[in-house]
Amino acid sequence: MATNADVPLDQLWKEYGEGFSDFDDLTLARWLAQTLGQLKGRAWRLSHPLLGAYRLAAQLAHERQIWLKRLVATPNAYSESPCCRAPMLPLLTRDVQEAGLICQHCSETLVPFEEIPGGLRSDLGDWAARYAPIHAVAHWDDRQRKTAGDYDHAYESAAEEAEQLLAQAGTQFAPRLLEFYAAAVWEDQDECLEVRPEDVQL
Repeated sequence: MATNADVPLDQLWKEYGEGFSDFDDLTLARWLAQTLGQLKGRAWRLSHPLLGAYRLAAQLAHERQIWLKRLVATPNAYSESPCCRAPMLPLLTRDVQEAGLICQHCSETLVPFEEIPGGLRSDLGDWAARYAPIHAVAHWDDRQRKTAGDYDHAYESAAEEAEQLLAQAGTQFAPRLLEFYAAAVWEDQDECLEVRPEDVQL
């Protein structure tokens, strides 16, 4: 979720998040722990409504330092995050080589790329290397656009390739994260290429 409060969508998410602001710390901790139990054992789309609600609650919990207060027991399957001590819930994005796996609680790097287990790290590196030039089409300068000839066609082709690569992340790589983490989340859109979650077919 973006942070620019002037954008209407961000205002809407802020409104959604107000539902959790009335929770006291214990209620919020219980809701998070219970929801983590429901998330366990699956790789989730970032756009899934349950994930959206969880992320809103998790951001508020991070601000209040809920997990540091140890108000509830963390579900057993989840390890503690080194970044913020919340339960580990990694997000796989196209920027995995630079950013690693991202924490859904504090939005910092949860697992640096170098620490992702070997075989999976290698495959994710190859995947991210294929994705980078495709995503870059959305950011071509005027010279690159002129060189391409028909930029609209290049842009549309890049969007179609991005859809396929994001689907690969959801079907091949995110499930493999479950070998190491209780649950995982994968990015299922590319706003720069106007790829929406509903465009990514599994």
